[in-house]
Amino acid sequence: MESPDIRGGDGSDFATLETAEKIILRWDSTTSEEAKENLIFQSDREEVDRYLQAVDEVQRLVSSVSISDFDSRHEVKARSTIQIAMARLEDELRNILLSQTSTFEPDSLLLDSSASSFATRADLEDTETAPPNDGEGEEQEEMNLVLPDGSDSNSGSDPGSSRLSSRRSSCKSTSSIREIDLVSSEAVSDLRSIVRRMIGAGYSRECLQVYGNVRKSAMETIFKQLGIVKLGIGDVQRLDWDVVEVKIRRWIRAAKACVRVVFASEKRLCEQIFDGGEVEETCFMEIVKSSALQLLTFPEAISISRRSPEKLFKILDLHDALADLLPDMEEIFNSESSETILAQATEIQSRLAEAARGTLVEFENAIFREPSVVPVPGGTIHPLTRYVMNYLNLIADYKQTLVELVMSKPCAGLKCTNDPVKPDMDISQLEGCSPLALHCIWTMVMLQFNLEGKSLHYRDEALSHIFIMNNVHYIVQKVKSSPELREIIGDLYLRRLTGIFRHAATKYQRATWVRVLNSLRDEGLHVSGSFSSGVSKSALRERFKAFNTMFEEVHRVQSTWSVPDAQLREELRISLSEHLIPAYRSFLGRFRGHIESGRHPENYLKYSVENLETAVLDFFEGYTTAPHLRRSQ
Repeated sequence: MESPDIRGGDGSDFATLETAEKIILRWDSTTSEEAKENLIFQSDREEVDRYLQAVDEVQRLVSSVSISDFDSRHEVKARSTIQIAMARLEDELRNILLSQTSTFEPDSLLLDSSASSFATRADLEDTETAPPNDGEGEEQEEMNLVLPDGSDSNSGSDPGSSRLSSRRSSCKSTSSIREIDLVSSEAVSDLRSIVRRMIGAGYSRECLQVYGNVRKSAMETIFKQLGIVKLGIGDVQRLDWDVVEVKIRRWIRAAKACVRVVFASEKRLCEQIFDGGEVEETCFMEIVKSSALQLLTFPEAISISRRSPEKLFKILDLHDALADLLPDMEEIFNSESSETILAQATEIQSRLAEAARGTLVEFENAIFREPSVVPVPGGTIHPLTRYVMNYLNLIADYKQTLVELVMSKPCAGLKCTNDPVKPDMDISQLEGCSPLALHCIWTMVMLQFNLEGKSLHYRDEALSHIFIMNNVHYIVQKVKSSPELREIIGDLYLRRLTGIFRHAATKYQRATWVRVLNSLRDEGLHVSGSFSSGVSKSALRERFKAFNTMFEEVHRVQSTWSVPDAQLREELRISLSEHLIPAYRSFLGRFRGHIESGRHPENYLKYSVENLETAVLDFFEGYTTAPHLRRSQ
């Protein structure tokens, strides 16, 4: 198409209007097939400039005082020409926007982990926590930690499923917004030209409607590419928690991309095209509001879902993700019209904090109420102990967040229950501890209280002491192995726990070996009441016989008991040997001759000192059946 020059031959407004009208009408798609099939902004730049100049001239004539010099026929023609031009520019605006709507690869939008100091927590399997049978090949009672939602600890609630691969930086992000070009720089220039003329001609509503519809559709497409689908609060709450955990990880990655890349870039594009002001803000909010609220629906659903212990760490992940994003959202949604989005995000973060606090208390109560009563075989570590300590290790990993969120001490709330059965905790020596530290210590107090109750279900008193020793020793080792948890708990309470398992070990030795060692005493073996008098061989034979019987029984039973920790097992054997072996060696040395001079000495002198030393190595190995006890040759 060749258009005439915009300048009229005589320089009058009437001639200018006639010339401009010809240029505009040549691109009227309602009357020209050629105009319908072609686009102005795909023509050469001279034609684009001529058309825009024609629009400017007509608009100038319509809005200038000189319009009063027009007769009504020219006035109607001018306004009709502007209307045709605006309809054409509306089409051009739509076509440029549609042609510039890019399809992004999701990975190009997702921020690299190094771009933000907030690292999401990847699920890791904890070999200690996952199998409730303690990995020893023996059938054990399943640990049923009763949860507030009616599920149990064997339904995927093991906190080991949310382990950290590395420690998380606690710093908030800075300069984390990464804007990208949603349209080309040439297209931005053309869009600015069209928008300025449509708004100047009073067609801002039509302009915003076209621009908003296309960019809003593009925003929805990007959301789908990032995996953010429309789910109502009810839809989220009906999902299985395993599914929700996966969605939380994906949401955190996608949310960072949406806020720091997509929303930020969309805002910059609006700024480039609309040059600020109320129109720019209105347009930006029209494009992003529904998507932003859709993005926040998911964490909102999590924040008001039913509380149960396995949800705590994912709730904290969402809380921390929002905390990390809020400074960026404040920068992007910084106008009065976007206050609702910022307020919604802040409110959801507050709800997540409250949910985390409530879930922590639910966890403490669930430990206290855990009902399993069938003793674990061999007095080994109870699944509840492993569960709780791995949970506390995860709590320690979230220390910075929880120190800020947990403000109340546990005892104040728990005493309100008026439960006479619940243990009491003397915190007079724990002054200065943070509320989080008191919650962690209180959790271990309740765990210990629960274990004490479980120990009563062992028929053998000595085994009940082994059970307490094993479990409290495990608690101590888990605290020592985590610098973060040890810092929270403090050495004072750690020493108290150490004293508990050592006291249990002492009580075990007394319950088992006092009677055995009593059989190696001299009392009652001498006749005539004089030490220099003779020895009663019958009494001596009974004494050896009693020792053999008791030791064989202890060996048979306690070689099936389990002390999983190798160092503790060795310490226990050494302590046992230090009491047993010298006593037996001395007794055997003093009285061996009396037995050997009698009939059938092999029935009484069944074991050498070396036999006993070897037999002690069988203790606490957790054998399914006791190994053969070797006799003297």
